[in-house]
Amino acid sequence: MFVVANVAVFFCGSCVAKFLGKLSFQPLKENPLFGPSSHTLDKLGALNWDKVVHDKQGWKLITCIWLHAGVIHLLANMLSLVFIGIRLEKQFGFLMLLRIGLIYLLSGFGGSILSSLFIQDNIFVGASGALFSLLRAMLSELLTNWTIYTNKAAALITLVVIIAINLVVGILPHVDNFAHGFVLLLRPQFGWVQRQHVPAGAPVKSKHKAYQFTMGLVMLFRGENGNDHCSWCHYLSCVPISSWHCGK
Repeated sequence: MFVVANVAVFFCGSCVAKFLGKLSFQPLKENPLFGPSSHTLDKLGALNWDKVVHDKQGWKLITCIWLHAGVIHLLANMLSLVFIGIRLEKQFGFLMLLRIGLIYLLSGFGGSILSSLFIQDNIFVGASGALFSLLRAMLSELLTNWTIYTNKAAALITLVVIIAINLVVGILPHVDNFAHGFVLLLRPQFGWVQRQHVPAGAPVKSKHKAYQFTMGLVMLFRGENGNDHCSWCHYLSCVPISSWHCGK
């Protein structure tokens, strides 16, 4: 359902783009992902810090999750989503898909908040935070149940390859790589490690708190800039080379 929704939004967006007079894709020098212009993406609901903070268009924190910068970006994300979705459904069963979908949506929203704190000059799109939250779920499950896997190396290598591909795509223009950082937050494993050192049945306090979303939103709408605390972090999302630049 998520794959169908993302593909439909991409191609239906082309119809809207035609109405805007921006149907044609941009030259590869301007958008190496074979997709529409920044202006078109912005009109369709791309993440734009200035409009979110100053024009109170908070809905862009959600709409940007369903947009993609181009055909290459869409294919990379959707192929990963199909692989991850099939794996999670086989592992946890169909009835768990509702919870998995909730993880997808909440993490996508959280990724948008994190991105807005660091990306304030460009517009960005993508289901990065949502997709990588599912990768993190798979990684958590793999590490937690490591002993029961018969082909541990193949499972781990497959995950690492998917993560690496998306991280590389994330340094191209228009693609949000800050939300990809969700995969590095291995907090589910922290709880598993704690359980190995406490009596059976003893509760383990969750490290996931609603205040993380709340504080992120407060910082965002106060106009905080994450780059003030990390001067090199912007290179994590876009690396300028001779073929393209990372400006507006």
